[in-house]
Amino acid sequence: MASENVMAFTDANFDQEVLKSDIPVLVDFWATWCAPCKAIAPLVDAVADEYAGKVKVGKVNVDENQATPAKYNVRGIPTLIMFKNGAVVDQIVGHVPKSQLDALIAKTL
Repeated sequence: MASENVMAFTDANFDQEVLKSDIPVLVDFWATWCAPCKAIAPLVDAVADEYAGKVKVGKVNVDENQATPAKYNVRGIPTLIMFKNGAVVDQIVGHVPKSQLDALIAKTL
């Protein structure tokens, strides 16, 4: 079950929800047909719950929203990009253990 703390980001709301956010944002670029995306989804949900209030977590469906992934040169999915103050802090491509997601967030906080 998906976490209620995971938002849906779109081309339309990306600037407002991510770039203008007053807290760091972890964005998961994914697609419904992507097996590694499905594998990392529970980890993204866990991070969203664990860091609720400190980090905003959301997903961008790359099939439904093509402008935003293109802007950030997302070539493979899943790609997780950490934003802070509207800028890219770091990114991870592919399925990784939760410890790597925790480290990415810790570095940003």
